[in-house]
Amino acid sequence: MIRHRNTAHGFTLIEVLVALGIVAIALMAGVQASGALTRNANRQADTLLAHVCAENELAKVRLSRQMPSVGDSVQNCEQVGRVLQVNVAVRPTPNPSFRRVDAQALDEQGRPIVKLSTVVGRW
Repeated sequence: MIRHRNTAHGFTLIEVLVALGIVAIALMAGVQASGALTRNANRQADTLLAHVCAENELAKVRLSRQMPSVGDSVQNCEQVGRVLQVNVAVRPTPNPSFRRVDAQALDEQGRPIVKLSTVVGRW
C-alpha cells in the first residue's frame, strides 16, 4: 500500500509578508510619482499665470505711449481667482531715449515666479 504525504498547498506566512512588502513599496513609489506630477502641474499653472500678469504690466507701459518714470511700483494682478503681486521697476539706460522696464511676478508668499524685461523708447 502506498501512502501519500499530506502536503499543504498554500503560501507560508513568510511568503505572504514578502509579497505584502513588495506591494507596499510599489504603492509608495506610485504615491510619490503622482505627488511629483501634481507639484509639477501646479508649478506650471503658477508660471503661466505669473507670465500673463507680468506681460500685462509690460503691455500697459508700451501702450501708454509715454516715457515711463524711473522708479518702482507694485501692482496686484488677479488671475483665475488668485491675486499675484507684480513689481515693476523702471531703470535708466546709457541712452537717455530708452528705459528698461522689469516686471517680476510674486506668489502669495512673496516668492518670485517669473521676471520679464523690455526696453521702451521715446515716441
